[in-house]
Amino acid sequence: MSGGLLKQLAYTLSSRCFATFSRPSTHPSPSRFFTNRKLRELSQLNSLAAKFSTSSPETPTPLAEPFASPFLSVQIRCQKHVADMLSEALLCFGASSTSIKEEDNYDGKDEICIDSIFPVGEDVNTCISRAADSISLKEIPSYEVRMGEPFDWIKKTQESFHPVEVTEGLWIVPEWRIPLDAEATNIILNPGLAFGTGEHPTTKLCLLLLHGLIKGRELFLDYGTGSGILAIAAVKFGATSSVGIDIDPQAITSARQNAALNNIGPEKMQFHLVASQNGSPLIDPCGVVEDQSSSGVEAISETDKYDVVIANILLNPLLDLADHIVSYAKPGAVIGLSGILSEQLPFIIERYSQFLEGISITEMENWACVHGTKKQNLAGS
Repeated sequence: MSGGLLKQLAYTLSSRCFATFSRPSTHPSPSRFFTNRKLRELSQLNSLAAKFSTSSPETPTPLAEPFASPFLSVQIRCQKHVADMLSEALLCFGASSTSIKEEDNYDGKDEICIDSIFPVGEDVNTCISRAADSISLKEIPSYEVRMGEPFDWIKKTQESFHPVEVTEGLWIVPEWRIPLDAEATNIILNPGLAFGTGEHPTTKLCLLLLHGLIKGRELFLDYGTGSGILAIAAVKFGATSSVGIDIDPQAITSARQNAALNNIGPEKMQFHLVASQNGSPLIDPCGVVEDQSSSGVEAISETDKYDVVIANILLNPLLDLADHIVSYAKPGAVIGLSGILSEQLPFIIERYSQFLEGISITEMENWACVHGTKKQNLAGS
């Protein structure tokens, strides 16, 4: 990843808040379906900022003072080859943001610095310890903590998001910025509510896959929709309709708001809150349990329906939910799988070879996307 890229997972962390696992960990990882509570709070400030930005000149509303707050600035030294994974894991276990300073060189050592921000009162040592353990580091990286000065979190968060050109003629544009190319396909996004800002390589890989697949009149399913970016893109590319599903209520709220920002109505796009596969209540990674009876959870049973299915989640749920993901696709439909590191490809290939033929792989910055065609003779198809 480019130096200094502020990885706000406000990515958000599903999103893209998550830790990436190549081996089992002693601490459970929040699913990328979920959004970190602290980042949700930050995303709510983003929504307020968007509202205030459209206020009339006659009723100006000062923003900086109410939302200025102190923070903990933490610099973490680690080996370069684990920096990306550790950065993601930190976001999952308590950090509000991380950025990697690739220009750092500690006396010629193969080390790098991760600049991170934590809320005041966060147990930084526990967060770093759990993050390190989740990616199987043998030792806790060294780190330094200092108190940061209060500043406007809304402005800081908004400044970190810029229009992203995924490919020629395709842009992801934060709602508070003006599209650079009015003639392009512009996906307008409030990136603060859920994973999927267009900046992460897996989102780009999935968008590029969709861009090449959608020819017109397809039915598309976004499995683990997050911000709704893929579902929105599919409709803009020409799909007849898109359906997005997620187990996080915040993701569904975010996706619906983003669909409205792109003037896409319910006749073209539906988002559904679904229960987790084990039937358990909706659980926030911070420990909040949501009552399904009042949360609008829906059962989606439309198997063998969709022409294109993409699941941009994580390795473990991709492995565990393979039968479920594949079941939504028509025989002969294309299924895309992402949210995985290149080194994790053998696990995905082994798991999905029984379902897919003509498997292809695309990679970007050590992340990968796998896609193939659902076999015609699968049992139950």
